[in-house]
Amino acid sequence: MSPPVEAAVAAAFRAEWGQVVATLIRVTGDWDLAEECAQDAFAAALERWARDGVPHRPGAWLTTTARNKAVDRLRREAVGAAKLREVAALAAVLDKTTEPEPPEEIRDDRLRLIFTCCHPALAFEARVALTLRTLAGLTTAEIARAFVVPEATMAQRLVRAKRKIRHAGIPYRVPPANLLPARTNAVLGVLYLLFNEGYAASAGADLVRRSLTDEAIRLARVLGSLMPAEPEVDGLLALLLLTDARRAARVSAAGDLVTLEQQDRKRWDRAEIDEGVALLESALRRGAPGPYQVQAAIAACHSTAPAAAETDWRQIASLYAELAKYLPSPVVELNRAVAVAMADGPAAGLALVDRLAEGGELAGYHLLPATRADLLRRLDRLAEAAAAYREAIELAGGDAERRYLEGRLAEVSS
Repeated sequence: MSPPVEAAVAAAFRAEWGQVVATLIRVTGDWDLAEECAQDAFAAALERWARDGVPHRPGAWLTTTARNKAVDRLRREAVGAAKLREVAALAAVLDKTTEPEPPEEIRDDRLRLIFTCCHPALAFEARVALTLRTLAGLTTAEIARAFVVPEATMAQRLVRAKRKIRHAGIPYRVPPANLLPARTNAVLGVLYLLFNEGYAASAGADLVRRSLTDEAIRLARVLGSLMPAEPEVDGLLALLLLTDARRAARVSAAGDLVTLEQQDRKRWDRAEIDEGVALLESALRRGAPGPYQVQAAIAACHSTAPAAAETDWRQIASLYAELAKYLPSPVVELNRAVAVAMADGPAAGLALVDRLAEGGELAGYHLLPATRADLLRRLDRLAEAAAAYREAIELAGGDAERRYLEGRLAEVSS
């Protein structure tokens, strides 16, 4: 298999997986069949594109191939004349380039997919995990890493969520306006984790998966048009824009991670920063603060600081304390510990990190030993720092993060 073809299929997977699966779910109503046929289509692309060349519209080729495979599967499994008539009707639908829909309905299969996954009948974490699996094509291991749970636990959640959607007959659509608020938190959570997986990939060679970050921002804008009066929707979009603005400076020409304090701020996207700050200010004026607005405020502190040394770390530490009221999680406390370390010195931050380590809730989370290692390094406790860096390297999933940690380990070891 030629590397260019493999690269083209990998790029198509990142860009098109969600659309292909979402379309198949809409027309077949079978979630497992949709994923399996999408996988088959990408496998076929490896062979066919090597022979015939990469098509001008890879997404259309993949969708058509996956649809045909779905019809073939259903035809093979059909039993009796009635079932065969159903398959024939489905094949006719698949042959159409468009499908009649009510004019007021949002024509975006991916947004339908998010809202279906985020039905209130499903547990919150199952809603988010299922959407990340079907929309973004994240592996079960990647989703488990995002939730800091064992892979087997996440696999069981995904199976149960699909079964519940099937048995409960949950409709595949964007709900009417009066039902939107019940799903808002879960939808926002999906978009946030989708963006995070693109911005700091939990595994693989690329630190940034731009197709995921762009898709999260696009869907957040669509959601904003559906819910223009919801400040947390604006807060999320502000957070995504303020974070995405730093993307170009996060990775060196060699593909290595560049930390926030070392980034060239002239490479930050000022238009995204300005839009993000304006959205945040508009959201805050409505007087209904929430966790995404607080996180956007933290991002704004970073994005508007002229230089790393001028960052208001005390304000950031205070905002993390506020965020903990909305999201009382050990990850938030770890981030607060970093801010405290920058404001009050590494010893103060290390005390908070050690307390988190003793609690055990972040066991297996590579950023805990990575943060601890950095604080020990700043305190000149190099032997302890080296041990913590080794632990973080063992847990890190992304190649760029692992290389960065290996570089730090080399520094303290020498």
